[in-house]
Amino acid sequence: MTIRPIIALGDPRLRLKGEPVDSFGRYLHELLDDLAETMRAAPGVGLAAPQLGVALQACVVEVEGKLHELVNPRVVRAGGDDRDLEGCLSLPGYVAYVTRRASVWVVAQNRHGRRIKVAGAGLLSRAMQHEIDHLHGKLYIDYLESLDELIPVGRGGDDAEGESAEASEVLATPLA
Repeated sequence: MTIRPIIALGDPRLRLKGEPVDSFGRYLHELLDDLAETMRAAPGVGLAAPQLGVALQACVVEVEGKLHELVNPRVVRAGGDDRDLEGCLSLPGYVAYVTRRASVWVVAQNRHGRRIKVAGAGLLSRAMQHEIDHLHGKLYIDYLESLDELIPVGRGGDDAEGESAEASEVLATPLA
C-alpha cells in the first residue's frame, strides 16, 4: 500500500470521466489498497481513482469503521433530500452546503468482480454520491450557484467570525 498525492482543483485530470473497470487483478487490488491508505492518511471518508490521476471507475468510502470498495458503481434508487456541509480532499480548506439524496442504493462490483449492493443513508449516502460524482468528472462545487458559497475552514487562528464548529468538524473528515 502506498500513500499517493491527491490531485487538487485546477488539475484537468480531476475532471476526467472514469472508464469502466474490466480487469479485476493485481493492478485494481493495488489501486483500491492505495485509495484506502491515501484516504485514511488525508484523513477523509472517501476517495475516487480520478483524484489519484487514474481514470477508472473505482472508489472507496469508509463510514463507521466499514470500508466499501466500489468498482463500476451506479445509483439504482434514491429517496428524500438532505442538505448538509460537504468538503473534498481535492479542495482542502473549504466546505459548502450541498443538497443530495438522503438515501441511496448503489450497485457495484467488488475487487474480485462480484456484484454487490450497498444501501446507505446519512453520511454513507452523501459519501457514495460524492465519490460516484468524481467518477464522472463532477465535483461538489458544481452544485453551487456561486463559489461565494464556499466556507473557509481549518485555517488555524484566523477562523472567520461566526464559523460554526460543525463546519470545522466536517473538514476533519472530508468526503473525498
